[in-house]
Amino acid sequence: MATQGNSRRRLTATAALVAAALIGVAGCGGGKGDSKGGKAPGYNAGINKVASPSTKKGGELKFISTQDADSWDPQRGYYGFMWDFSRYYVRTLVTPKPAPGAQSSEVVPDMATDTGTVSPDKKTYTFHLRDGLTWEDGKPVTTQDIKYGIERTWAQDKISGGPTWLMQVLDPGREYKGPYKDTTSDKLGLKPIETPDAKTIVFHLAKPNGDFLQMLALPAAGPVRQDKDTGEKYGLHPFSDGPYKFKSYDSNKSLALVRNDKWNQSSDPIRKALPDKISIKFTTNADDMDSRLINGEYDLDLAATGMGAAGRQKAMQSNKANLDNPQTGFIRFAAFPKSVAPFDNEHCRKAVIYASDHTSLQTARGGPEAGGDIGTSMLPPVVKGYDANYDPYQLKQGKPDLAKAKEELKACGHENGFKTTIAVRNNKQPEIATAESMQAALKKVGIDTQIDQYDGAQSTGIVGSPKNVKAKNYGIIIFGWGSDFPSGQGFLQPLADGRFIEQSGNQNYPEISDPEINKLFDEGIAESDPAKAGAIFQEADKKVMEGAWYMPFTYEKNIIWRSSRLTNVYTADAYNGRYDYAALGVTR
Repeated sequence: MATQGNSRRRLTATAALVAAALIGVAGCGGGKGDSKGGKAPGYNAGINKVASPSTKKGGELKFISTQDADSWDPQRGYYGFMWDFSRYYVRTLVTPKPAPGAQSSEVVPDMATDTGTVSPDKKTYTFHLRDGLTWEDGKPVTTQDIKYGIERTWAQDKISGGPTWLMQVLDPGREYKGPYKDTTSDKLGLKPIETPDAKTIVFHLAKPNGDFLQMLALPAAGPVRQDKDTGEKYGLHPFSDGPYKFKSYDSNKSLALVRNDKWNQSSDPIRKALPDKISIKFTTNADDMDSRLINGEYDLDLAATGMGAAGRQKAMQSNKANLDNPQTGFIRFAAFPKSVAPFDNEHCRKAVIYASDHTSLQTARGGPEAGGDIGTSMLPPVVKGYDANYDPYQLKQGKPDLAKAKEELKACGHENGFKTTIAVRNNKQPEIATAESMQAALKKVGIDTQIDQYDGAQSTGIVGSPKNVKAKNYGIIIFGWGSDFPSGQGFLQPLADGRFIEQSGNQNYPEISDPEINKLFDEGIAESDPAKAGAIFQEADKKVMEGAWYMPFTYEKNIIWRSSRLTNVYTADAYNGRYDYAALGVTR
């Protein structure tokens, strides 16, 4: 889920002023509500607990957003907010637990009667469906529908853009070509999945994977009925097996869901289905969106990437009780590609880490509340294996260590410094501000940097191309990353496993290729006990940090808005700190 970022081009000084303003108003704001609601429950009332619990049904839940989904097709969508929202109309065998914070990282049954029966060799999973599962036309949901939906991911020529985890664990050789090229009579020719009857489904993994249930909890594992599949156009009007169905959708303008009267509450232990209607208004003006939220016209920001500076300051001053400040699960960082000299030398990489001003970097991101806590390693707090006490470069102190930086420069043969280029997306203002912070700090030890602001929409072919990175002399790449599911495999492996280096769309930006790290990933993935797996991934994280391949800036936090009308509000680690949308209700 590397997709959560945008533009940046603000001076570091401006970011500092914004953060100072936030610190000045942090104590303001009481229990006042927005102009269209009642009394708000309080600042951070939705963090690790449920704000405004209620079982009352009715009303319209109103989202607003500055961006539409990449696709509303369950197999194609990859935006985090799409995964959260899609649960209104897509169900899966298992799903994140409907509970606040870290509790949501647990996987619980949804369409299945339990979390599956696992064979002794941990390669075969068997599930049985609950009674009463139906499509929006009243027909029963079958295991064949689930298999067909999963098969669509293999049709990468038509159904592209979504997660491919299930392909990797079920068919690593990519032997199956997808249902549209399937020559079997029922188009269910994917051999690693068996459906002996309409209520039983069996998965055969190529090798054990402790995160398999997490993969089955993604909407890409949701059912699609063959006779309703419209291929590339399916995302325009998905056929629902959840409590709501599509009423209307106008791309980049609006979306409306209404109740699915064929859905059975008795079959669904997860969804409360409180609102009568759910709507999204898409807009292009982020500041206007924040104003309309504060004015009570809408309930929450669909994307939940955080209020802008102006809206944030106003809300903190006058409506603080309507705000939450969750961890998003993202890390913002700098990466040092080893293909670009002198970053093939770990001492040169360490010199940059020690010379950087980590409080200034935090300020550039928006400060402690709007930016996040200073990062100390490449596992965020929401991932098992994170160690709050692990800080090998003493980054928490927030100050540059110029003496250490000079020692490392001498050790790498560049006692007087060197020249390099910082690559940063031109549409991500906080990233530009962090680049400027680094530029100013590194100059003090003789490291002379120029900043290249490239087209952020083309990042997969620019910083995601090792060949281009080397040609452009991108010694420092500034980026961000969040996991598809909260584990070392879901978060760290794409960033640090040498087998994940790609020639386009690469995410292992330093091009780390360490057999010991790769081996730790294999061991962690094979471990079915999450705590034991976390300990293994912690060791992988430490090796990555010891090599100084990355410099974390912040464990990202956002300031997000909830209207005073909202009920059953809580943020969930499983949805990168967003609210659990399926739980929400509204007061009339």
